[in-house]
Amino acid sequence: MNNITYPNYLSAPAPLTAAPMCRQLADLVSSRMSEEGLYETAIPGLNLFRADAPTSCMSTVYEPSLCVIAQGRETVQLGDQEIVYGALSYMVSSVDLPVNKLVIDATPETPFLAVKINIDPADVAELVLQLDEGAKASESTGSSSGCGMCVAPVDLGILDAMTRLVRLLDSPADARVLAPLIQREIVYRALVGEMGPRMREFASADSQSNRIFQVISVLKDRFAEPLRVRQLAEDVNMSESALYHSFKQVTYMSPLQFQKKLRLHEARLLMLREGLDASTASYRVGYESPSQFSREYSRMFGAPPRTDMIKLRGETRISMPA
Repeated sequence: MNNITYPNYLSAPAPLTAAPMCRQLADLVSSRMSEEGLYETAIPGLNLFRADAPTSCMSTVYEPSLCVIAQGRETVQLGDQEIVYGALSYMVSSVDLPVNKLVIDATPETPFLAVKINIDPADVAELVLQLDEGAKASESTGSSSGCGMCVAPVDLGILDAMTRLVRLLDSPADARVLAPLIQREIVYRALVGEMGPRMREFASADSQSNRIFQVISVLKDRFAEPLRVRQLAEDVNMSESALYHSFKQVTYMSPLQFQKKLRLHEARLLMLREGLDASTASYRVGYESPSQFSREYSRMFGAPPRTDMIKLRGETRISMPA
């Protein structure tokens, strides 16, 4: 496992002036979550997460989203790369990405606390156009692609907006009108901050990153179908070698590895939520061999399907992370 190396500004601590506001956000989240797990709030697209102790590795698929850690630290494993981030920083996922994650810094007295909002890529593209940054994004992107997940020090604007958004949970009538506006403000502040150039790459229609975003969207919608790299490349006007290279830059995995992870995640959800047996779930997600499915499932989740389901159904903590 390799650590991702960020530019200098990403390894520097966030301004200390943000610390009191981060503490305020942590108190707000903690007051709304007395138990560990993922809490899907009444505000669409806003999730809260709490852990009172370091966790084991949890597998999930990140949708386009922005996450602020109010307290504690976690590690996100993307392909063969590892991202460690904590309080006073935030992370943006610009595309759907299968990842493993684990909380590494949490106690009952100082639990791990995080706030996540989902991001609509169409809203990002619209904001980029309003900021008149489309031309700049195309010029800066060229023929290269950046990682689909990145971390930056949080700024006061994002912290303030996220705090106001969480506070709206106490005012449902206000939330119906104001929450979408604040969520848009958070995306705007990310676009004009340190994260902006990377996010614009995926919003720029003629960039390599945006082409890979389109490929990922197709793979997500058709993960049960056989992988046809040549057709995917033709659809986004790329050569097969260019698609493979750019896909690896964005996701730190090959298209085949990406598809396999999507299939295994979906099969796990089908068994957990619909009670399907492993053989039925494997066929549902595109596997032709139940034995191959069982081997790859065990390799990814650390246990055969049946054993994993018994463990998951016996846990009291919510195992699907924010």
